[in-house]
Amino acid sequence: MKAFDLSGKTAIVTGSSRGIGRSIAEHLARAGARVVISSRKAVACEEVALALRAEGLQAVAIPANIGDKAQLESLVAQTRSHYGPVDTLVCNAASNPYYGPMASLPDEAFLKILQNNIMSNHWLANLVLPDMAQRRDGTVIIVSSIGGLKGSDTLGAYCISKAADMQLARNLAQEWGPHNVRVNTIAPGLVRTDFARALWENPETLARTEQRTPLRRIGEPDDIGGIAVFLASRAGAFITGQTLVADGGLTVAG
Repeated sequence: MKAFDLSGKTAIVTGSSRGIGRSIAEHLARAGARVVISSRKAVACEEVALALRAEGLQAVAIPANIGDKAQLESLVAQTRSHYGPVDTLVCNAASNPYYGPMASLPDEAFLKILQNNIMSNHWLANLVLPDMAQRRDGTVIIVSSIGGLKGSDTLGAYCISKAADMQLARNLAQEWGPHNVRVNTIAPGLVRTDFARALWENPETLARTEQRTPLRRIGEPDDIGGIAVFLASRAGAFITGQTLVADGGLTVAG
């Protein structure tokens, strides 16, 4: 058995029309998986799916808003009708509508962050875990952030949600491990995506981050995609309940 082969596996990747999510979907598809591209905008999802199919890979676009439970239920149901039961779920989509101190954080923004970054992952995981347990095989991967390992004076609510994702993975790993189902998180540092554009487009912030990072650069989406293949494949078969940090060494540098 090839350690990184995902042939015959079905994967859902949320937030996969761009950035880290797109890279994860591309890497999974190139490893042999049948991939469902999902985000809010149907046209953007279809563009990614078409590009993958042009490579001879298997991909379908199924748009969904992660904040809407009914849409997530439909996402899983449509995936089953296209490709069968889900083998790998990647919860990548997230929201961060507020930048600033916690004292000024509007309740509406906090609630949106908690629902989109934690509750949606809880919903999705519970939609696919029973099938995985029945087959005694499956993986759930939540894209967290190193913000969940550190304090922040400007991204507090986002960091709270990402820390909660790590704990959600630990809880689910404990619950579903006896059924041979694995649940882990990936915690990227600053990556050059549209989602993080406000950070890396600021020359001072970028220079400061690069200087503090042992590898002296910020991440690119393709720095993360391969990690998902590792966790979804036979190569990661003895890893569960863990957070894999991919930050160029920033967190070890203090």
